[in-house]
Amino acid sequence: MALDKFMNSPVSQDARVQIELPNGEMYDLTSMMLLENKILGTRETHRLVLKVQKPTLRMGSIIKKL
Repeated sequence: MALDKFMNSPVSQDARVQIELPNGEMYDLTSMMLLENKILGTRETHRLVLKVQKPTLRMGSIIKKL
């Protein structure tokens, strides 16, 4: 329910999507792919792969967490 509210919010629909790495660097999300594993007998039959790139436009400082 919380994820549905988040995804349907007008604010989040206009938001830039970034991923924060453990070292604190922020990268822009460029694509998401759902891939099927070919290896038989594994627990994970699929994987979700997120492609990122270094930001081309600098973001301002974060004001607050919503």
